[in-house]
Amino acid sequence: MAQTSATLENGSVYHGLPIFDSDDLKNATNDFDPAAELGDGGFGTVFKGKLRDGRVVAVKRLYESNHRRVEQFVNEVDILTRLCHTNLVSLYGCTSRQSHRLLLVYEYVPNGTVADHIHSDLAKPGSPPWSTRLNIAIETANALVYLHASDVIHRDVKTSHILLDENFRVKVADFHLSRLFPVNVTHVSTAPQGTPGFIDPEYLQCYQLTEKSDVYSFGVVLMELISSLPAVDITRHRHEINLSALAINKIQSHALHELVDPNLGFDTDYRTGEMITAVAELGFQCLEQGHDMRPSMEEVLKTLKEIQNRGDNMEKSDQTEYSG
Repeated sequence: MAQTSATLENGSVYHGLPIFDSDDLKNATNDFDPAAELGDGGFGTVFKGKLRDGRVVAVKRLYESNHRRVEQFVNEVDILTRLCHTNLVSLYGCTSRQSHRLLLVYEYVPNGTVADHIHSDLAKPGSPPWSTRLNIAIETANALVYLHASDVIHRDVKTSHILLDENFRVKVADFHLSRLFPVNVTHVSTAPQGTPGFIDPEYLQCYQLTEKSDVYSFGVVLMELISSLPAVDITRHRHEINLSALAINKIQSHALHELVDPNLGFDTDYRTGEMITAVAELGFQCLEQGHDMRPSMEEVLKTLKEIQNRGDNMEKSDQTEYSG
């Protein structure tokens, strides 16, 4: 990778990435100004910054530089330097792992997260519309298919890790928990990590991580997209605190209309209703308790594209009838 005009530590690189001076990144973020904060997660806080060369970036500052954080830092760098995909966030560089500040520098994705748009305090009813939500699902699935083909399990798929650009194009982020998956191995035995509400229950019980663990988490994302509800809400009935349980209950009870966000046109637009029903059925398959019962991400992506194509064909048919 070509070095940037930003100051590098002795012009060095790590895993092919430019090594940034921590003081340069401190200046780029105006001393990590709280007003520049973009998000806060289990791994670190992300700030908007501007490098000397004019590039606007997102700088992730890890909470503390203990051994575990250094391992996660190295893991994220190791994973992201192996990958290149239009629906994955790009890593521009990092500080030295010996630095007193562990910092990662990413491309800046300006439109927040999917979670911001569908169930945060800033969310607007019915926005984004169903067609955009379906495209978000397809692009996220596309990213996960690429990861799995690259022998990587994300391990923390959720709507707050799906970034959106100004055109609502997807950039999947946050790889600190991701694992390289050895070829010809059915699972990796590891202590469960991830986010409550999204974690594969079989992984929780058996400590066996598989690609289907990401499929389960993606199923929760699909349910969020059709319901506009968060994955976990302690104000819901105790059996429905997790959206996965709520969604399964509504679908099995033939009460999908009670799950779907009424602002998406489920009851008022036949085409939208058909597509949402099909996506809900797919999400239900992703949420199967046993990983063998879940589809692969390749199968999920294929089904989502078929749903989108059927919807487009229905729209064309309606337009033909109207014009005739």
